Amino acid sequence: MRQKSARAFLVTLLVVTLSAISSAIAQKQDVPKNQDNEPAKTKSEASPANAATSADDKTILKKPDELRAPIRGADQQPIVIGTGIVNVTVTVTDLYGRFVTGLDKDHFEVFDNKVKQQIAHFSDDDAPVSLGIIYDVSGSMKERISRSIRALRRFVENSHEDDDFFLIGFNDRAKLVQDFTTSGDQLMSRLVLVQPKGSTALYDAAYLAVEKVQQGRHRKKALLIISDGQDNNSRYTYKELRNRIKEADVQIYAIGITDMTDSLAGFGRSVLEEITRMTGGRSFFPNAYNEPELVEICTRIALELRRQYSLAFYPTDREGSSKWHRLQVKIHPPKGLGRLSLSHRDGYQSFKSN
Repeated sequence: MRQKSARAFLVTLLVVTLSAISSAIAQKQDVPKNQDNEPAKTKSEASPANAATSADDKTILKKPDELRAPIRGADQQPIVIGTGIVNVTVTVTDLYGRFVTGLDKDHFEVFDNKVKQQIAHFSDDDAPVSLGIIYDVSGSMKERISRSIRALRRFVENSHEDDDFFLIGFNDRAKLVQDFTTSGDQLMSRLVLVQPKGSTALYDAAYLAVEKVQQGRHRKKALLIISDGQDNNSRYTYKELRNRIKEADVQIYAIGITDMTDSLAGFGRSVLEEITRMTGGRSFFPNAYNEPELVEICTRIALELRRQYSLAFYPTDREGSSKWHRLQVKIHPPKGLGRLSLSHRDGYQSFKSN
């Protein structure tokens, strides 16, 4: 009798144990798993910090100032890099042509196609510049080369110590005479042995310089043209040069070394005036034989490049239909400064792809 009771107890215990094991296995199979076969977290177990990061990432991807073609990461999700900022360099002068410094961000307003923009960056620092000198060595410069070289030396002496220069000489064709250097002496030494001859390929030289200056290490970029006559030997047309300049963020200054008989007084002069104005630079036309005036102009250009304001903004209509955006800068100076004049580039090409 005792043996039967013990046997029944063992059978009951075995049935209960097997049932418990089967139930545990069934529960384990019902737990959802992710791709790494780890148990998935419930909503209550999800990290609030992770949720916040995800929301921020979505906000970043929606910013209007992003690249058109996103880079894809290992998970094939877009990694978007911010870009699309427009830089505007502004020169401010008073009624006497003196540079006005000491203004701040609140004194300026920037308009893109007549729409006011928020200034995202402002600086009045004495920043270095990557600068190309486009130097006329055609035959008509023979009697003027020495005076212009002495004036150019003064320009270099008044430039920022960290400026990097390159030199393009041109007559029948344009040629890179000196690659980027911070040594003014090295730059000037390349002009000492120049023998002026040939005709004038000004447009080719300017086009080459616009391309070359993009390689400069400084954000701020400028060109200085020194010539005594209009173009008569270029492969590029003026229209092609003008279109290329509109695409580039570069200031152009020009010194037309002229006298009353020079052809530059006509069409050539208007060309220099237009390409300098549209970039926010300026053109000067001293007498060919007035060396002090030429030296003064070179000095002024060097100082102007060091006393400018840098403004930048993210366009609100970056992907609009307009291919050319016209820029306007307004100034609200402190009382007592009188009427002020501004120089800046007059527009920029749309970021929208063709």
